[in-house]
Amino acid sequence: MKTPLNPDFRKSSDGLIPVIVQDVVTNVVLMLGYMNQEAFYATQASNRVTFYSRSKKRLWTKGEESGNFLDLVSIKLDCDNDAFLIKAKANGPVCHTGADTCWGESNTGNFLALMEEVIQKRKGADPSSSYTAQLYAAGINKIAQKVGEEAVELVIESKDNDEEKFLGEAADLMFHFLVLLCAKGYALKDVERVLRQRHKKQ
Repeated sequence: MKTPLNPDFRKSSDGLIPVIVQDVVTNVVLMLGYMNQEAFYATQASNRVTFYSRSKKRLWTKGEESGNFLDLVSIKLDCDNDAFLIKAKANGPVCHTGADTCWGESNTGNFLALMEEVIQKRKGADPSSSYTAQLYAAGINKIAQKVGEEAVELVIESKDNDEEKFLGEAADLMFHFLVLLCAKGYALKDVERVLRQRHKKQ
């Protein structure tokens, strides 16, 4: 059961709380905004990040003009209950300048996490339109077989000094490994957890 949030809007004279928005997939910090109590409630009700605009003097849903909405995934308060951390899915560039973030950074971050999201979406796609969907339609044995084949091909290429072929086979193995993880209901974070546990024992 989630603990209800209790933001303290009284700490500032204008009743505003700063909001840091982070991309849920890449973990890149996208922007900083401000919420009053009404914006906080509106964000939760619509599941789209809504701020209080200090220049427009009104509520402002990010993307209301551009269509690049921020879909709410989670919202947390800091230890003093006077700053929000929001994780959201960005539907396009966030900054009004057209940049991915308000700091001019590219919102690529963890590409493998992005790949996992794409692979998950292809799980139920039409096999005729997606190689990934074809793998899922063929079943777990076929997916596991492909991982084995790609692993053997990587081993073979490792014996030579062709960088392009070696990295290509490594990419093929990683892709099929991600598909296998997804097919089994797991993700890279689950493998990372096991590795961290083993690291502590070393």
